[in-house]
Amino acid sequence: MNTRSLLAPTLRSATAATLAVGGYIHAQLYIDGYRFIPTIGPLFLLQAGTSFSLAVLLLVGMPPLLLRTAAAGVALGALGGFTASRTVGVFGFTEHGLQPEPQAVLSLLAETGTLVLLAIWQVTVTRQPRAARPPVRAPNRATTRIPPN
Repeated sequence: MNTRSLLAPTLRSATAATLAVGGYIHAQLYIDGYRFIPTIGPLFLLQAGTSFSLAVLLLVGMPPLLLRTAAAGVALGALGGFTASRTVGVFGFTEHGLQPEPQAVLSLLAETGTLVLLAIWQVTVTRQPRAARPPVRAPNRATTRIPPN
């Protein structure tokens, strides 16, 4: 069996799993108290819903580049929000270190895993093998016929 034919479904399933894990963590944090934080709570719910939706769409079939780009955008957005909430704050909300524990670490792993899997997918599976083409030859003037006017 061709390794390339096994790689695509494996990467698709693993990417969907990491997206779903990230979505689950954000949904859990929303339920556990983030829903009471203005602006941040709804953003956690939006991130969870988007992650779950993209995970399902990835599992449906070979997704187009736009869907894979959206998945990368969600993961990058979550990582960017995580970083901003620990440095400059997001809408007045700040956190410190890897709190809440263990969700912060698990979320970092899930979002980073999503990006790594998407990068591997882009580099390995989507690269089309080049078809062998015959060499291009200049036309032979002796055998080329010119049509009459």
